[in-house]
Amino acid sequence: MSEMTISVPSHRPPLRRPEPTPPETTTTVPREFVHRRAVAEVFLTGRATRLDDKHFSLTGQWPRAHTLFTVEDGTLHHPLLAAETIRQAGLYLAHSEFGVPLGHAFLLHHLDFTVDREHCRIGLAPTDLTLEATAEVHRRGSRRVRLRMSITIRREGRTVAIGGGEFTCIPPETYRRMRGGRDTAGIGGLRERPSTVAPHLVGRLDPVNVVLAPTSRPEHWLLSPDPRNPVLFDHSTDHVPGMVLLEAAYQAAHGHFLSHRTGPTSASALFHRYVELDEPCTVEVEPVADPDGGSHGVEVTGRQGGDTVFTCVLTAPAAAAASGRPATA
Repeated sequence: MSEMTISVPSHRPPLRRPEPTPPETTTTVPREFVHRRAVAEVFLTGRATRLDDKHFSLTGQWPRAHTLFTVEDGTLHHPLLAAETIRQAGLYLAHSEFGVPLGHAFLLHHLDFTVDREHCRIGLAPTDLTLEATAEVHRRGSRRVRLRMSITIRREGRTVAIGGGEFTCIPPETYRRMRGGRDTAGIGGLRERPSTVAPHLVGRLDPVNVVLAPTSRPEHWLLSPDPRNPVLFDHSTDHVPGMVLLEAAYQAAHGHFLSHRTGPTSASALFHRYVELDEPCTVEVEPVADPDGGSHGVEVTGRQGGDTVFTCVLTAPAAAAASGRPATA
């Protein structure tokens, strides 16, 4: 008998080509985590990467054009963009990595930063950033948190800015007791604003960004921010935000640095207490002596009700003035 060959059909499914890997996408962090309402004002992108208990890596991006954080000639990112990015990084880490609930109030104690102007130049595309953050947390009770941070901002491996700060996070009920029931929705009812100075006198182009009004004394102004400014007053508040006070310090210092043909590259601000919206606040500037001659700068002081409410020292390397380059910040 001859052998018979039996063909057994295969039950294996046909081979399929692997699906193409979707491209990696980029988005901002949740706006609520950086206390912003406008997505356009969120400068952090992607989640933080925890390297250990204290060290984190983040990413960010600065736009080529901004209504506030650009210098007069439009060639550089304004130094306060670095300050705002540092502020956002601290808030984001507090919420995302250290468990501070949304709705907690943040009391900013100090903020400092130094920028490298050469690496702040605006290119032909938005400026992508990497951030290295160190954060130390101290807890008091179950809900009160104090966070101290230091941050390095890099662009294509080059350091753009370094800085840091410290703030306390408190529950909303504690904040309401501390503030005595001030109305956080009453920003539209701000006291009548004195007319502000001409924009070019404080390094600004748009009058809506000017926060200082003149007085009869030189180097002495009244704080007079426009509550309709969409960047400085991104959301309702019962006090003047810290970034508005930093903007006031930069504007008050503009004339001093203009005479040196440079712009400040470092700032160190202390916030002693809240600046109220419905009381006059004076802003004064005095030169700061440098015994070594390595820098020049000013100290800006805010006073309200007879008390010092904030101070900010702004400096620039003396070599920048000697170069004769025009002022751009």
